Amino acid sequence: MSIESLAETAQALVAPGKGIIAIDESTATIGKRFAAVGIENTEAHRRRYRELLLTTPRLSDHISGAILFEETLRQSTEDGIPFPKYMASHGLIPGIKVDRGTSPLAGCPGERVTEGLDGLRDRLKAYYGLGARFAKWRAVITIGEDIPSGTCIEVNAHALARYAALCQEQGLVAIVEPEVLMDGDHDIQVCYEVTEAMLRSLFGALHDQGVLLEGTLLKASMVVPGQDCEERADIEEVAESTVMCLKSTVPAILPGIVFLSGGQSDADATARLDAMNRLGNLPWPLSFSYGRAMQQAALAHWAKDPVGNFAKAQAIVLERAKENGLAALGKWKG
Repeated sequence: MSIESLAETAQALVAPGKGIIAIDESTATIGKRFAAVGIENTEAHRRRYRELLLTTPRLSDHISGAILFEETLRQSTEDGIPFPKYMASHGLIPGIKVDRGTSPLAGCPGERVTEGLDGLRDRLKAYYGLGARFAKWRAVITIGEDIPSGTCIEVNAHALARYAALCQEQGLVAIVEPEVLMDGDHDIQVCYEVTEAMLRSLFGALHDQGVLLEGTLLKASMVVPGQDCEERADIEEVAESTVMCLKSTVPAILPGIVFLSGGQSDADATARLDAMNRLGNLPWPLSFSYGRAMQQAALAHWAKDPVGNFAKAQAIVLERAKENGLAALGKWKG
């Protein structure tokens, strides 16, 4: 796979006014979401729910691609069309979550490292054969007393870079996601410093391991105070802090940055993205790769009547896609 085609795919994922829908929840995680709305966590229900999302009419007007869980990559629509094939024929780029989740980091109490590098080359080859054209790997950074440690930042940056190099070798665009969690009572300045340190380490590791930035996207968390912090930050402060942090750490050659919504309300995730794009003078497109913020309203509606509410739930998905697409242009009306 040439760097030109990797760069082309990366640019298509952050095309103006378009973002990514993340529907890559593990079986356990989707189980929690289903339990909250009274849906049994079976393969049939998971397949049907993801079909609802992927077959939303006109989704590609605002969505460039979808990150899938491995189970979904191998499933098909009700008519028997493999999801990756359906997506490709409807203007959506298929992606795949490839990490195996996090484990406690030995010697670093309260910190975690992402697993999944063993056997990854062969898995990536198989995913490409099934139609995936980009992948995602998530590292998790917790802010707490004396953490994150330099060790935690370094080992997670190294793993993200190893993963990215393997992706590019197999022709897949790598989305690197170093998520700084919102858990805790830290203020926005502490979040800024940790995010900055993580991103510096990440781009150093990507450079050291020969990863081509033209075929890479960053999935970033916004610079926000911890959920338990008494000092809240308004939309403008979050937007300005996040953009300043990114400008000081992320090379301009990167094709784009997509944000995760983790822990934010639907409205906050959209409003903050919009505010960042209104700042202007950005070296890269800022878009979205939202999971819950794209899905939760639709899931709640579908669960009330999975047959009768199917189309209405799709309309909700399209509306959220449209709102976030406008926010990616700095044109959301609120």
